[in-house]
Amino acid sequence: MDTAHRSRLLRRQVLFWSLAALVLVTLLFVFSSILLPFVLAMCLAYFLDPVADAFERLGLSRLMATLLILVLFVVLLVAFVLVVAPVIASQFNSFAQNLPKYLQQIQALAEQLRQGRFGWLLATDQQRLQEDISGMVGQVSSVATSLLSSLWRSSLALVNFLSLFVVTPVVAFYLLLDWDRMIAKVDSWVPRQHLLTVRRLAREIDGSVAGFVRGQGSLCLILGSYYAIGLSLIGLNFGLLIGMFAGIISFIPYVGSLTGLLLATGVALVQFSPDWIWVAATLAVFFSGQFIEGNILQPKLVGASVGLHPVWLMFALFAFGALFGFVGLLIAVPAAAAIGVLVRFAIQQYLESEMFFGRVAEPLDPGVQTVEKGPMRTMLEAEFDPRAEPGRPGA
Repeated sequence: MDTAHRSRLLRRQVLFWSLAALVLVTLLFVFSSILLPFVLAMCLAYFLDPVADAFERLGLSRLMATLLILVLFVVLLVAFVLVVAPVIASQFNSFAQNLPKYLQQIQALAEQLRQGRFGWLLATDQQRLQEDISGMVGQVSSVATSLLSSLWRSSLALVNFLSLFVVTPVVAFYLLLDWDRMIAKVDSWVPRQHLLTVRRLAREIDGSVAGFVRGQGSLCLILGSYYAIGLSLIGLNFGLLIGMFAGIISFIPYVGSLTGLLLATGVALVQFSPDWIWVAATLAVFFSGQFIEGNILQPKLVGASVGLHPVWLMFALFAFGALFGFVGLLIAVPAAAAIGVLVRFAIQQYLESEMFFGRVAEPLDPGVQTVEKGPMRTMLEAEFDPRAEPGRPGA
């Protein structure tokens, strides 16, 4: 295959896959308001596929394994709705009702500190302090209102809340039942000359997504339980609500722990001051949780092979959330992982290409036709590499 023909083939492939990606993004944008139950069902099927495979290895058929998983999932969901959800809803209601009083008490506490020994840290007049706190509360309320309205528009505009719990389990059941067959069918559509490369990239994407989604999901549940139990044991008001909320949003780097810390500290200052030992206990719960996360849970559950930089992850969450609403938040992590793997592959291909070396390197054997570059092509081109060290090919 000569260079001109290979270049034309590459251009056609780039054009085809670029158009396919454009069509996919357009469809996601057009149907984003009704995609929530289907995307959520796909996430559940992907998350539970290893469990179904484990049941199959124990001797169950795929149908029986899927039915058993669906029944267990529904039982756990119903138990959560009946036991935990009412407590969280009650605490949320109470927190919303007591928020104005808490803000007034925080203002009074700040004024006492300003007049006392810590006045040099808060050297400002009371009116300016109240304006700052009111402005901060206004900004938080605006963000919360925008988020809730976005969730309402994206997830419940065309699909009501009840249908979400009806459609999602049914779609998840069929996806989980046919998951292996769907993967095999997609694999049969891959161009044969790129089969090994596509499979390798798919395995890397799967490893990255699985490492983050399954690992980070488990980490969020453990952290949420730890924070909720710890804050409840020290008697903090709304400890269960704050702990679970901080744990759930811990998948956003630094944001989850910082938000939970600020909420818990604010409530502790109002509730326990001037008994500072319980304020310190509240801080100890979060700092110990961060230590456990960073030194035990993160290395064991997520690991270093995920390849999702915190900055890239936060950008993906904001970008996909702005484009597709709540559906975008669900697809942000797998999309970010896939883009990361593809970008690393593109950089590797560039570093092995004639564009990087600045010349055209012919194969050593004219009869060898190279379809894809890789380690073997790199070894062949090393014969022409003037930078090679003495004793190595090309020296």
